[in-house]
Amino acid sequence: MRKVILDTETTGLDFRTGDRVVEIGCVELLGRQLTGQRFHAYINPDREIPQGAIAIHGLTNEFIADKPKFAEVVVEFMEFIRGAELVIHNAAFDVGFLDHELGLLKYESIDQICIDVIDTLRMAREMRPGKKNNLNALCAEFGVDNSGRQVHGALLDAELLAEVYLAMTRGQNSLEIEFDSPVVDYTAGGTRQRPPLVVLHASAAELIDHARVLGEIAKESKGHCLWRDIESSGQLS
Repeated sequence: MRKVILDTETTGLDFRTGDRVVEIGCVELLGRQLTGQRFHAYINPDREIPQGAIAIHGLTNEFIADKPKFAEVVVEFMEFIRGAELVIHNAAFDVGFLDHELGLLKYESIDQICIDVIDTLRMAREMRPGKKNNLNALCAEFGVDNSGRQVHGALLDAELLAEVYLAMTRGQNSLEIEFDSPVVDYTAGGTRQRPPLVVLHASAAELIDHARVLGEIAKESKGHCLWRDIESSGQLS
């Protein structure tokens, strides 16, 4: 399935108070491989960029003054993402801004253009409960080099997020068939002869890690952890 990893930069935090998109960066992922295809645009937001936002992404009013308006890049942007599955960190933020921009021009919304949206922030919170899950933290966790990220930038952040997403989902798409597995025999009477089961016991270190993860889950869920409840009831013994 074709995926597009997407990020935006904006003039602020809330499109409902007049904030606008100032940069869009997208990279294409096909078959878990970056194809080199990308969409990138700086956008004149038709309003002043506050100093607080400039400190985050470094895009000044002088730099953005001669850049195209969203209406001038919207068709190319829509063509690039159409039919894809979007991968976005904190998707509600970016989708909200993009839907607002598209709505101002009477275009389709993101959910009509794309088949789905994957939120890597939500994924990370499920994988790493109770931990920081911003892009820098995830780069550190999964060994993605973000040394060039001095400020936020939509294209750079999309490229980093692509590497993080691949690391987070590693193994999900590999269904391996063991062709050298023992053949199951059947006797003349039809009784199935199964090979003996091999039981692998957890090491002491793995049990400690298991307990730590359950503790983090319990903390994140305000003391509720089904696995802990089952263990304490003796159903796993």
